[in-house]
Amino acid sequence: MQTTLGPIMNLEGKTAVVTGSSRGIGRATALALAERGCAVVVNYRQSADEAKATAQEVSEKGADALCVEADVADEQACIDMIEATVAEFGGVDILVNNAGTTEFISFDDLDQVTDAAWDRITQTNVKGPFYCARAAHKYLRAAPGGGEIVNIASIAGFTGNGSSIPYCVSKAGLINLTKCLARSMAPEVRVNAVAPGFIANSWMQNGLGPNYEPAKKVAESRALLNRVCEPSDVADAVLGVLAGSDLVTGHTVVCDGGWMLGL
Repeated sequence: MQTTLGPIMNLEGKTAVVTGSSRGIGRATALALAERGCAVVVNYRQSADEAKATAQEVSEKGADALCVEADVADEQACIDMIEATVAEFGGVDILVNNAGTTEFISFDDLDQVTDAAWDRITQTNVKGPFYCARAAHKYLRAAPGGGEIVNIASIAGFTGNGSSIPYCVSKAGLINLTKCLARSMAPEVRVNAVAPGFIANSWMQNGLGPNYEPAKKVAESRALLNRVCEPSDVADAVLGVLAGSDLVTGHTVVCDGGWMLGL
């Protein structure tokens, strides 16, 4: 239950950039932030129609919205996105690095793990959050009350089990990048991460195809809470990090229904 004493009220009037927010976790996070009174930058790479729909929903919740096309794998695009945010809203208080990519490659098929797959996944999942953080850091440092970054990692970064070897390695790298940025941007900016487990969304459905439902049932059976993540669950975890104790930085919150404990 939200109370007037809760720190969540501190999100009112903040400006948040949410990368990859046209759908899924990013969309759910953008809408949750809008509900808490944040102006939201909705970022997308290809899904323009979906991004515009998300921005419209943000506006319908009474929050200001800005839709920005930018591929986070391109550093100049990240710089341009942050500068567009500052031009529109005057600053940046919150950066949620959600945009990511993968390839679904069986772990026993090492020959299918190409240099192209390594480069694309690492460029987006590790360098992309770094590019965005570097582009935004001076504005985050100047944010009233301090800026915040939340990186969307994955339990694959802990377990070494996921859609592909490069994906698992990239999320482990993002978890470590979270610690590095927390060191480099302290004390003005807190940097944390959220690591979801199996997520019930179109991204997983498209990647797993006919194996999606069996994989989902297995994940549910192993999770202590007997269910997997919805995008809204991850968005709630992000809000918990943002609105929680100001003494937490450099940490990764696992949001997996107890899946790792159920192994």
